[in-house]
Amino acid sequence: MTGVDSASSPTCASSGWGRERVITASCGSFYPPLRSARPRPPSAWGADFCRMDGDQVEKMVLTKDGRKTAVDKECDGEEKKSVESKVYMDYNATTPMAPEVIQTVTEAMHEAWGNPSSSYTAEATFVPVSKITGQVEVDDIIAAIRPTTCLVSIMLANNETGPISELSQQIQILNQNRMALGLPRILMHTDAAQMIGKGRVDGQDLGVDYLTIVGHKFYAPRIGALYVRGPGVTTPLHPMLFGGGQEWNFRPGTENTPMIAGLGKAAELVNKNCEDYEAHMKEVRDYLEKRLEASFGKQRLHFNSQFPGAKRLCNTCNFSVWGPGLQGRMVLSHCKTLLASVGAACHSEKGDQPSSILLSCGIPYEVAQNALRLSVGRDTTKEDVDVIVEDLKQSVAQLEQNRVT
Repeated sequence: MTGVDSASSPTCASSGWGRERVITASCGSFYPPLRSARPRPPSAWGADFCRMDGDQVEKMVLTKDGRKTAVDKECDGEEKKSVESKVYMDYNATTPMAPEVIQTVTEAMHEAWGNPSSSYTAEATFVPVSKITGQVEVDDIIAAIRPTTCLVSIMLANNETGPISELSQQIQILNQNRMALGLPRILMHTDAAQMIGKGRVDGQDLGVDYLTIVGHKFYAPRIGALYVRGPGVTTPLHPMLFGGGQEWNFRPGTENTPMIAGLGKAAELVNKNCEDYEAHMKEVRDYLEKRLEASFGKQRLHFNSQFPGAKRLCNTCNFSVWGPGLQGRMVLSHCKTLLASVGAACHSEKGDQPSSILLSCGIPYEVAQNALRLSVGRDTTKEDVDVIVEDLKQSVAQLEQNRVT
């Protein structure tokens, strides 16, 4: 959550909504194909997986540098069972591609393979989150704005705790006053990566100038996009890369047509089924929290993602089991079924250090270091929840027994 100021940034007066475009970003790599009733992406590099097709077994080894190799191997019953019994609950990290999306990408690879398009000095003001609501308050953002402020950037929904931010119409009212004084309009950017697919996102309703889209958070390929309201007309947009004239000269390079098609298909599915997706994930998330509370007790369990009066993501549960030696990574390392994380993958270099997001929300250090983030998906069931809660109970019990002995 950042407000960015720049005294030398260009002034852009409002001239209506103007044109709207989505600027595509580049595509990354994919997980190995796992043939199961529901795709289960791996949670760490270096993992081995068996791909089974009838009696034929092929072992897929995903190496640290992202390459995958196939090794002929006979998987015994136990190995097959371990592959099929994993329960993935890290959907805030990445989602599998929906079957309809895979079909669209495949069709585009066959039919649309042609080329479709044959520094300022700045300073930033960081606005802290509220320890009461777990999100950035609009009044605090308004108070941090200065005459030289040109951009306000905020997460629409936090990826670790889940509170949903609401900026209301105050920025628009402020802009009217600023323009009357001859000051530049403040541009609005929101990172909607975690919100898309879990709730309605409408750029017009939000009134933002820029909106970040990340495909692999809502069952699309690993490709991103930037929504811009009237690029270069209503809203300033300058290329970071220079070269060809693709993307209306905003981004050079041949467009990745299959991945763009896949992103569009995933967005279509979200637009059509968003209420159903949201209702299902909320039901399973609520059931998960009830089972956790029943299993560990209210005295030992702390929900790090529940803030009075604050909205939150329908699928996210961040919690800590109180007790020495129960750091989140230790608990996960002893789980036999659960695939999850202690927080955002982009902060994984911090090792056993607690999440700075949780600490900023006022979560005590000794509670934050025990945190686990479980995020359910469209296909997660209550039966999955029962399995992983039992797995967590056994993991905690084993760690406590090891500590005693």
